[in-house]
Amino acid sequence: MTPQPFSVPAVLSIAGSDSSGGAGIQADIKTIAAHGLFAETAITALTAQNTRGVSAVEEASPSFVAAQIDAVFQDIPPAAVKIGMVSSAAIIEAIAERLRTWNAHNVVVDPVMVATSGARLINEDAAGALTDLLFPLASVITPNIPEAEVLDGREITGEDSQLAAARSLAERFGCAVLVKGGHATNDACDVLATPRTGGDAPAIVWFRHERIATMNTHGTGCTLSSAIACGLAQGEPLAEAVASAKAYLTGALEAGLDLGRGSGPVDHMWQHRS
Repeated sequence: MTPQPFSVPAVLSIAGSDSSGGAGIQADIKTIAAHGLFAETAITALTAQNTRGVSAVEEASPSFVAAQIDAVFQDIPPAAVKIGMVSSAAIIEAIAERLRTWNAHNVVVDPVMVATSGARLINEDAAGALTDLLFPLASVITPNIPEAEVLDGREITGEDSQLAAARSLAERFGCAVLVKGGHATNDACDVLATPRTGGDAPAIVWFRHERIATMNTHGTGCTLSSAIACGLAQGEPLAEAVASAKAYLTGALEAGLDLGRGSGPVDHMWQHRS
């Protein structure tokens, strides 16, 4: 019997490669595949890393990043785009120019700016290009608390200041903002603020969950943003896409995958195991 042709939405990840497989492009591909969608990639950098840290980084040239994006859109246009590690202003400029040219939509930007240790991962020029060029193209950005503090210029000490930062950033950048609470002390509550429309105040949605007791959290930000892109690619409203993405990540954390000698990866395929 001849198989019948079928099609599924494609999701493009523009990010860096993680040689250990837990974060970056590898986490994005696994997340997209786990959602039953077709994963495409434009690699911005190669990293030599494992669960204990990063030992080397080799950036792609801006022209090669642009060429990858063009190749994707010319043949299998994605229904959503996730942007992760972009460490130079020149690469950001190339990404923004190509996404504008191809009229990309459902763009999710995970602003990878601050390491778990608190170290800055992006220089001032690149940070400026990120906010000036990529945020205006975004449907939603997904900063964690340290990144939201850098972007908003204020300390986040609890839910009130987390909410204030989300509202402020949504108004400033004109896109939806999900401030993730995973760096909070006792919980993992995220807050979504959407920009003001007309005279209305920004819409606010909280996503509440108790913290999961695990050391295996490598790639959580990459995984969540990719899962949100998957929801948008399938036509889900943003709040629904965030809720389903958070449920997926919760399952991946609760699965208890234990690999490596450091902060291990989450289990992207937890739904497909007995």
